Amino acid sequence: MAQALDIERWNLECEFNNTDHRTDLNGVDQLIVRRGQPFTISFYLRSGHFQPGVSSLEFVAETGPQPSEEYGTRASFGLSANTDTSHWSAAVISPPGDMVALSVCSAPDAPIGRYTLTLGRSERIEFILLFNPWCPGDAVYMDNEQSLEEYVLSQDGIIFRGSVGRPISTPWNFGQFESGILDTCLRILDMNPKCLKNPGKDCSGRRNAIYVSRVLSAMVNCNDDKGVLLGKWTDGYEGGVSPMFWRGSVEILRNWDTQACQPVRYGQCWVFAAVACSISRALGIPCRVVTNYVSAHDTNSNLVIERYINEKAEPIHSKEMIWNYHCWVESWMTRPDLQSGFNGWQVCDPTPQEKSEGVYCCGPIPVRAIKEGELTFKYDAPFVFAEVNADTITYTKKNDGSISKVITTTAVGQKISTKSVGSDAREDITHLYKYPEGSDEERDTFKKANHQNKLLQKQQNQGLHLTIKVTSDMRKGCDFDVFAVVTNNTQSEKKCRLVFGSCAVSYSGTLGGNCGFKDLLNVELAPGAERRVPLRLNYSKYGSLLTEDNLIRLAALLMDTAETRLAVRNIVLDNPEIKVRILGEPKINRKLAAEITVQNPLPGRLENCCFSIEGANLTGGRVISERLDSSVEPGEDAKVKIYFTPTHTGLRKLVVDFDSSTLCHVKGYRNVIVGK
Repeated sequence: MAQALDIERWNLECEFNNTDHRTDLNGVDQLIVRRGQPFTISFYLRSGHFQPGVSSLEFVAETGPQPSEEYGTRASFGLSANTDTSHWSAAVISPPGDMVALSVCSAPDAPIGRYTLTLGRSERIEFILLFNPWCPGDAVYMDNEQSLEEYVLSQDGIIFRGSVGRPISTPWNFGQFESGILDTCLRILDMNPKCLKNPGKDCSGRRNAIYVSRVLSAMVNCNDDKGVLLGKWTDGYEGGVSPMFWRGSVEILRNWDTQACQPVRYGQCWVFAAVACSISRALGIPCRVVTNYVSAHDTNSNLVIERYINEKAEPIHSKEMIWNYHCWVESWMTRPDLQSGFNGWQVCDPTPQEKSEGVYCCGPIPVRAIKEGELTFKYDAPFVFAEVNADTITYTKKNDGSISKVITTTAVGQKISTKSVGSDAREDITHLYKYPEGSDEERDTFKKANHQNKLLQKQQNQGLHLTIKVTSDMRKGCDFDVFAVVTNNTQSEKKCRLVFGSCAVSYSGTLGGNCGFKDLLNVELAPGAERRVPLRLNYSKYGSLLTEDNLIRLAALLMDTAETRLAVRNIVLDNPEIKVRILGEPKINRKLAAEITVQNPLPGRLENCCFSIEGANLTGGRVISERLDSSVEPGEDAKVKIYFTPTHTGLRKLVVDFDSSTLCHVKGYRNVIVGK
């Protein structure tokens, strides 16, 4: 008859297990393991020895407030000859004696979260179980080690902002392994309305990466729940901070956690996406931030963005917008709920735009489903499809009340971008979302998406041609010219009206004040002739109108008796470069100095200058700031030294921010290789 073991004490071997399960960056003071992979527990007996075939030991693993075998949140199992990675199992891996080493393995589809494992009659240990993208049996399995290093383990990265003509790298500290962040991520799951309503069913759903990613998409925004961030897209950030203030996710997540789950103010799309990426990586789901330039917001699901402009080429307000760019995340997982061929990257969008099943969330929807126009697939395929593929139709409403269609070449969904694996370079992934613009495959995809008509024929090199040209050197604080270029590709002389205007604009398409305007009533063009019309943009006029996005919308409208043409281009003005020099040799636990310099490019002095730095495993999970005592005159350098101490070896990213009265949120970074 089997004899129950009398356990005196046990050892969770946290350092060994966490290192083996690639969770050691969370610390080694608690057991954090990944599902479908064995971990080791050692225990000592009060009396007797463990004897194979004679001694017995029963285990019960439980998660959630109402564990049950029906929901899969409770598992009972005994000792086996060997651990089996396909289900909960345990085996003794030490020779007979008063010290027993156990190998325990969870099921690869077990719900993630906090667990209690009961050994024998009463011994209880606690641990955290995460998704395991290294385990072939896990739905988030990814078989490329470099990709896993980037999309799960990397604590910092690059988010692309700016404009389609000039993508700008913004550094971000994801910080998913910083102290307390994993606990906060688990609390986010516990605060979701589905959990508050039915905790047993919700915890059961946490076996499924599709379910978890959908919950996160809803919980990163606070529109329906006790979510993390409150969005704001208009001027004035009273009661909070500008979305441009954030350098990383750590401060946001900690603020939410310490402020009784009150939403952190404020976020915009790249902040929502970055926080979702941090949480996903913390839980073990491979994740990356993606930027879609010229991104459509289709409110009525007809895959068409209808826009109206007046005779000054100014948009007339519409709910349907085209954003300068929009950010979301892609999460990696299988889709057993769909037909084969749609595993891999899935779009999830935590920015609150439209409701999905009554809640502000979006996704997951396979990237390949968007490319193939499979709009019946779960979840939210039509909305994401429109973001990258919607057709645009523009009409002019003239002063006399008449309306006419405008010929324009705006193509939605350009330069879809993410950070490259293993480098800070931009990887263009447009080809994963769509076939080449205007190709037969792209049009066939539209037909599959129940959008039968090609609504917009590009008429390049026919009739009149209108483009906007800019110079390469457009810096904030400078005066510069932009150009409307009109070409007459007909055999007859043309006399046209050209309206050429500019205004400040936010990245989401909200227009600000006029930065410069020109209305030429008689532009004469001989057959085959080209005319280049300059528009001067002076800092004295545009400087006070710019939003923190540093964006200016240029629009040219060309009208003759036969047709009206529109060209639109958003330009981003460069902030000055932040120069970061590391003083000393970077070694673990050695104090270093970062010498940070930025030159004032504006014609006026800078007041209230402040530099801030943060970096995963560099600044102790906090932001370190240094204020200047004096103002900085035009052309002068603002310079500080800020000290920090690396706590881990390897390649780390020091994220830097400069802020002042008139030059705000200038971002920079420096990669730091920390030695032993």
